[in-house]
Amino acid sequence: MMSLARPNPKVLRRGFVAMVAVVALVCVMAGTGCRSTYYSVMETFGKHKRDLLRSSLTDAGETQQEATEQFKDALTQLQELTGFDGGELEKRYRAFKADYDGCVDLSDAVTRRIRKVERIASDLFAEWERELNEIGTPSLRADSRRKLSQTRMRYEQLHATLIRAETSMAPVLAQMKDYVLYLKHNLNAVAIGSLKSEAESIGAEINSLIADMNRSIEETQSFVMELEAQE
Repeated sequence: MMSLARPNPKVLRRGFVAMVAVVALVCVMAGTGCRSTYYSVMETFGKHKRDLLRSSLTDAGETQQEATEQFKDALTQLQELTGFDGGELEKRYRAFKADYDGCVDLSDAVTRRIRKVERIASDLFAEWERELNEIGTPSLRADSRRKLSQTRMRYEQLHATLIRAETSMAPVLAQMKDYVLYLKHNLNAVAIGSLKSEAESIGAEINSLIADMNRSIEETQSFVMELEAQE
C-alpha cells in the first residue's frame, strides 16, 4: 500500500505567507475595516504600521527609480528614431513604442505605490494620535506628541515631493503618446524629420521629470532612515 508523503512544513509556511500577502494586498486596497484586518494579520508576523510604512516607502522609491530609467530609455529611442537616416523605420518605431508602453506601466505602478504610502501613513498617524491618550505619564505623553508632530511634518514634506514627481509624469506621457500615434500613421522620412525639434523639447521635460524623481527618491530614503532611527 502506498504511503502519502508528509507535507514539508517549510513549504506549507511559504504557501501560507504567500496567501497572507495576497489577502494583505486586497485589504490594503479596500476600505478601513478590511485594512484593520490586514494590520492585525501583519502584526502577528511582527509587522506594525511603522514597519509597513517603511516597506511601502522603500517600494515606492525603487519603483520611481525603475520609472526614471524607463523614461531615459524612451528618450534615447525617440532621439535615435528622429536621427535615423535609412531603412528599418518600423523597427525603430516599435522599439520606441515598447519603451513608451513601459513608461505607462511604471507610471501606473508609481501611482499605486504612492497611494499605498498615503493610506498606511494616514492610518499610522491616526493610531498614534489615539494612543497618545492612553499614555498616563504626562512627560512621556508630551514627548510622544512631539515626535508625532515632527514625524508628520517630515512626512508632509516627503509627500509633496512624491506628488510633484507623480504629476510630472502625466504631461511627458501625453506628449509621448502624441508621438506614438502620429508616427503610427505617418512613418516616413518627412514625418521623422518633423519630430526632430519635438524630440529636443520633450528631452528637456524628461530631464526635469528625472530631477523631480531623483529628489523624491532622496527624500524617501532620508525619511526611511529617520523612521529607522526612531526605533
